[in-house]
This record gives sequence, C-alpha cells and structure tokens, in this order.
Amino acid sequence: MYAQASPSSEPVVPLPVQRVALHAVASGLTPLIPVPFLDEYALRRVRQQMVRALLRERALSATERTVTVLAGLHPREGSRLQQLVSKTALFSLRLTWRKAYKRMATALWVKDCVDMASLALHHGYLLQHALDRGDLDARTLATEEAARRVHAAIDAACTELDARPVNQALRRLFDGSRLLVDELSRALEHWNGAPRTPRRDEDQEVASLAERLAAALWEERGYFQSLESLYAKHLAPR
Repeated sequence: MYAQASPSSEPVVPLPVQRVALHAVASGLTPLIPVPFLDEYALRRVRQQMVRALLRERALSATERTVTVLAGLHPREGSRLQQLVSKTALFSLRLTWRKAYKRMATALWVKDCVDMASLALHHGYLLQHALDRGDLDARTLATEEAARRVHAAIDAACTELDARPVNQALRRLFDGSRLLVDELSRALEHWNGAPRTPRRDEDQEVASLAERLAAALWEERGYFQSLESLYAKHLAPR
C-alpha cells in the first residue's frame, strides 16, 4: 500500500494513507463535544462515513447494517453511564480545585482523542488493505458474513500489535494542535453542557493535522506492514 520514492526524492505518502489519516483526525476530535452520548453519535457517524468513502472509491456499496459492522462499535473504557458520571464529577471538581481540574481533565480528554483517532486509523487502514486484497467485493458485501469475518480479523490484528508507536505520534500531533488546545481551554473554562460551535478555520486545521499525521505514518510503515501480516494471519481459515 506504500508508494516507493526514488533515493533522490522526498517520500510520497500514498493517497489511501492520507485519506485514512483525515478520517482518523476527525474521529479523534469527536471527544471535544462536551455532551455525553452526542460525542458517541458523532464518532459513529465519522466511522461510518469512512467506511462508505473507502467503498465508494472502489465503486462498491453495502447495506446500512454491513456498513455498521465494518465501522465497529467504537469501544471506550467504561460504560456510557460511567462517562456521564465522570464528566459531571470533573465539572464539580472544577468549582473546587480549578488548577487540578484543568490538568486532570486535559489529560483525560487528550487520551480520549488519541484513543479514538488510533482506533479509526488502524481499522481504516486495514479495511483499505482488505479491499485491496479482494477480501470484500460486490458479491460478499451483499451479506454481513464476510464483513463480520474481516472486521474480526481487523480487531484481532489491532489487539495483538502494540500500538504505542502510532499512539505516541498521535499524542504529539494533538498536543501541538492549536485547535485542540483552544477547544479544550474553552470547554474547561466555559463548559455548560451545550454542543460546541465549529470554528471558521476548523476544516483547514483538520486538513493540516491529517497531512502531518500521514507524514508521521510514513515513518512507521514497517509497523503497518506488520499489521497487514497479522490481519492476514487472523483472516486465514482455521
């Protein structure tokens, strides 16, 4: 999936990697929505849009249920009720220990952003790989069986490989993001439970983050080759 560059030229990040990077950044920004359940809805929509976009590039389509299977369940640590309680508790903490609240909430929020971006990145990358291999086509997409088998192999591969190299790159990316820093500061200072309003230059910032992420992924191409091998191992019939 990686394009080869001549020794005298700069490495060219393949378009498929750039596209997945864009969806990964969009997924990573959904935790900035300071409303429980609404952030989950936004994440689900982004992941489903990623699946549809990858299929559309190959002139493929799938039923809503198959798209949902391929998009995954977007697991977070803890139940939704626990997330709601956590956000409420952090809001209460803000009123008492302002500095401690800001440090704690920022760390938790950035971790959530990294986790969601990492999930989308790994799943999107391997879904592209599965499509390139022909594991999913117009015939097999007509039912959920092949989609479930591919998604299970993707999950198993992601679980087996240590994601720290990619997660560290994502953390550096988000830590240096003006959009993320500004939105976190605004949410921590003025949180009132209302949905956030996108900034005017948000699309440009997201595109810039995706470009930098794609470049960072190029440096980790050996990691993704290992991920592809694990996917093939788990997809093979037992």
